Amino acid sequence: MFHTEPLAYRMRPERIEEVVGQDEIVGVDTPLYKMIQKGHVPSMLLYGEPGTGKTSLAFAISGSTNKEFYAINATTAGKKDVENIINEARMTGDAILFIDEIHRFNKSQQDSLLKALEQGVITLIGATTENPFHSVNHAIRSRCGQIKQLKPLTKEAIIELLNRALSDQEKGLGSLNVHIDDSLIELISDTTGDGRTALSLLEDIVYASDETEDGIQVTKETVQYCIRNKGFSHDNKGDIYYNLLSGLQKSIRGSDADAALYYLARLLEGGDLEAISRRLLVIAYEDIGLANPQLCARVLPAIQSVERLGLPEGRIPLSVVAVELSLSPKSNTAYKALDKAIKHVQKGVTGDIPVHLKDAHYQGAKELGHGLEYKYPHNYPNSWVYQEYLPESIRNMNYYQPKELGEEKRYKNVYEKLDHLRQESRKKQS
Repeated sequence: MFHTEPLAYRMRPERIEEVVGQDEIVGVDTPLYKMIQKGHVPSMLLYGEPGTGKTSLAFAISGSTNKEFYAINATTAGKKDVENIINEARMTGDAILFIDEIHRFNKSQQDSLLKALEQGVITLIGATTENPFHSVNHAIRSRCGQIKQLKPLTKEAIIELLNRALSDQEKGLGSLNVHIDDSLIELISDTTGDGRTALSLLEDIVYASDETEDGIQVTKETVQYCIRNKGFSHDNKGDIYYNLLSGLQKSIRGSDADAALYYLARLLEGGDLEAISRRLLVIAYEDIGLANPQLCARVLPAIQSVERLGLPEGRIPLSVVAVELSLSPKSNTAYKALDKAIKHVQKGVTGDIPVHLKDAHYQGAKELGHGLEYKYPHNYPNSWVYQEYLPESIRNMNYYQPKELGEEKRYKNVYEKLDHLRQESRKKQS
């Protein structure tokens, strides 16, 4: 029996007991489950990656209540659509309004919901792939008693979802008598934490498999082929994209090469080489810095190689850079020192530039005394001579706090030696 609707659509849970993989949010022991069982549905915002079940949860909540249910998508609906639903809800009584991708609504469209929410005309369930604290108006958030983050489904949850679809005679694939080894179901579950993608992949696999007298026989070759050609990607303007970039940088900073390679792989599937390269270059100078300046200098040529090669070959230099950055000594002392200096300047912690450092390359500078007592370091042994460079009011300031890591050990020794010579010279002059 072939259906016109996709398997993922047909397998949407009709009641909250059928929701898979979100027990922390709507499991039988949660407050939200108990509220819904008693007929009370609070306004809420659901956010998470695509395929985590936001829409499914909204429909399951609707199926577990006797309330009118309206569903719209913010990419196609407008303010007028919302007003029409609110007017209809005023006549029918308390209703649930589900708005998918609510972050797509502008402020005016979101504000059109406020009065109906306050009066209890509608209960709002908003779904978004973006962090609602960034993408949804404060006025809407404050009227939503629940803000729930849905996590990607675990392997076990995906397996449960796939087996349910295989056995369901009415909505699933049960009537097709599909023969598939548990190991192949596991292979599919290892591919994604996205329930919709997993079900779509299973549907493709079943319809790509050969029919026998005993039903449909699924082979490993068919599963592998469909997985390879699924084309997983992500929205490179969404919250997930920035979380992946953040995961990459924090994994490298934490010296976890395996995690760095995992996030790099996910970003590469999104296809945005420019953003990956830019982030790796930032990581080199932000997190590696003076502990391994030679590596910092090598990152840009590697990135240029990636730009020249493109994909898939570009993944090779990227993998080398990601592993080397992960396993390198780390130091952020240089830019932290600069940030400290910038804060001082912004707060007005400044002073007059020492007169011997002032520009002397103009007529009349000598009359002002500018540059007259400047000592040219290259004229002295070791190219160093004592003289003050900071303004008098902050001459004892140490912005730079070196670490004893990698190459920075050597810089630390030089820095501390020079600081000691300055202190000794000051004592002699006082």
